[in-house]
Amino acid sequence: MEPLDVRAIMEILPHRYPFLLVDRVVELEEGRRIVALKNVTLNEPFFQGHFPGNPIMPGVLVVEAMAQAGAILLLHSRMESRGRIVYFAGIDKAKFRRPVVPGDQLRLQVEVLKLRSRTCLMRGEALVGDRLAAEAEIFSSLGDTP
Repeated sequence: MEPLDVRAIMEILPHRYPFLLVDRVVELEEGRRIVALKNVTLNEPFFQGHFPGNPIMPGVLVVEAMAQAGAILLLHSRMESRGRIVYFAGIDKAKFRRPVVPGDQLRLQVEVLKLRSRTCLMRGEALVGDRLAAEAEIFSSLGDTP
C-alpha cells in the first residue's frame, strides 16, 4: 500500500481543520489494521487553553485521533462505504499512560476486533516513539452522510 497523505485522507474523511487529527497513513491492511501519524504542534488551537504554560494534548482528542484512523480504515477498505460517514458510537477500556505534548508524533495503531455490516469494534493505541500514550476500544457505527 502506498502511504496516504493528508489530501488522500481528506477524500475519505469529512473532517477538516482544526478537527482533522490524522496527517498521514503509513500502513493499511484492508479490513484489518491501520497505522497512521499525527504530528502534534504548538500552534494547535486547543493548546491555548489546555494548559497555558504547560501545553498537553487533551486525552479525548488523542482518542478522537485513534477513532479517525479507524474510520479511514473502514471507509478505505469497503468501497461500498465510500461517501458514508463513520460515527463514534462508544469507548471502553480507555487508559492514558503519558501526556502528549507539542513536538510529539503520535503513531496511531488501530485494529479491527469485530466487523458487522454497520458497526465495528476496534482496539487503538497511540504511541510516542515506543512509549504507549493512550489505548482504548472504540465502537463505531457506519451511517449515511447527511
